[in-house]
Amino acid sequence: MSEEKEMSFLDHLEELRWHVVKSVSAIFIGTIVAFIYVKWIFENIVFAPARIDFPTFKYMCKLGEFLGTEESLCVKPFNFLVQSRNMTGQFMMSITASFVIGLIIAFPYVFWQVWSFIKPGLKMNEKTNSRGAVAAVTFLFLLGVSFGYYVLSPMTIWFLSTYSISDMIVNEFDITSYVSTVVGMVIGSGLLFQFPVVVYFMTKVGMLTPQFMRKFRKHAIVVILILGAIVTPSPDPFSMMLISTPLYFLFEISIIISAVVVKRKQKAELLADQQN
Repeated sequence: MSEEKEMSFLDHLEELRWHVVKSVSAIFIGTIVAFIYVKWIFENIVFAPARIDFPTFKYMCKLGEFLGTEESLCVKPFNFLVQSRNMTGQFMMSITASFVIGLIIAFPYVFWQVWSFIKPGLKMNEKTNSRGAVAAVTFLFLLGVSFGYYVLSPMTIWFLSTYSISDMIVNEFDITSYVSTVVGMVIGSGLLFQFPVVVYFMTKVGMLTPQFMRKFRKHAIVVILILGAIVTPSPDPFSMMLISTPLYFLFEISIIISAVVVKRKQKAELLADQQN
């Protein structure tokens, strides 16, 4: 512990540099491996949410048959083409997709490197309270990536590909636009699902309280429902709730986490007062 305190500013920079180098190396290796199998990745992962045999659409159709609402939940074949209008389009999107896959694969290791740099600067009780942070952040990130890929991506692609203002317009999307949409949904959801972690640390430093979140619960519900209505393929309430429900549970879980943190802080303060 004394050695950590005696580290100079340059020593900290050197340590940070090595953590960054290791993290970037892990992402680079993952990217290279993904690029080797990029054709398979595009055929079976990137373009998969644009096909009606995608698992999400299959389960939606089965649910529609069970509820008697096949017309609203069973999607029809997609009617659009993906084109590359730039000479470097396919190559750049291959690199982009490979990088995203590499980032997802390397994320647990990358965050562990970040945490290894931050952890020595924490107090003993902070280390104890934040035990399991790497596992929690990794789990939430992968859960968010899965939600973005299996729910948001197919719903968004279906909505945007079937939306039409005139029969004279034919949907021919550029590969850059398609890949950017999928990547945005997947990575965006992975980051969005870090909301409980953000709430935890904001509550720890006193910037957020469960009372504040409960006060604006109605506003959060409206935003969640609007998001669900935008990305669902039809105004059908079942489709909208399919997306809105997980986001709402995420918000409620964050309130519980904030409340637990506040109670622990109050308990710690009470014990400190008793000892004094």
